[in-house]
Amino acid sequence: MSSMHKVKLVRQKRRKARMKGLVRGTSERPRLRVFRSIKNIYAQIIDDSAGVTLVAASSAEKTFRAGAKHGGNVTAAQQIGRQIAQRAVEKGIKQVAFDRGGYKYHGRIKALADAAREGGLQF
Repeated sequence: MSSMHKVKLVRQKRRKARMKGLVRGTSERPRLRVFRSIKNIYAQIIDDSAGVTLVAASSAEKTFRAGAKHGGNVTAAQQIGRQIAQRAVEKGIKQVAFDRGGYKYHGRIKALADAAREGGLQF
């Protein structure tokens, strides 16, 4: 592991720790949690007070895999953002607290957030 890679990981851990105390999901306003890996992107809407995942969507699902070649790009993030918003609206969830999980707000994270907003979620 190169020294630059270690520096990036340390910075991400600091951002994640800073966000952890600020963003909490409630039954009125659950938390939209985003995780990204090299190959996929995942989104969950979580009620932290009950400890329950209400809605989830990811680029690793078979339904997503049928229509897309790669799950780790901006296009995939936009599709997952629209999908999580659609599933949330069907369950009656309109407002969420966005938890970017220490990732910078650009690229795939921003694409997912913008698509979720267009799909009807407010945060």
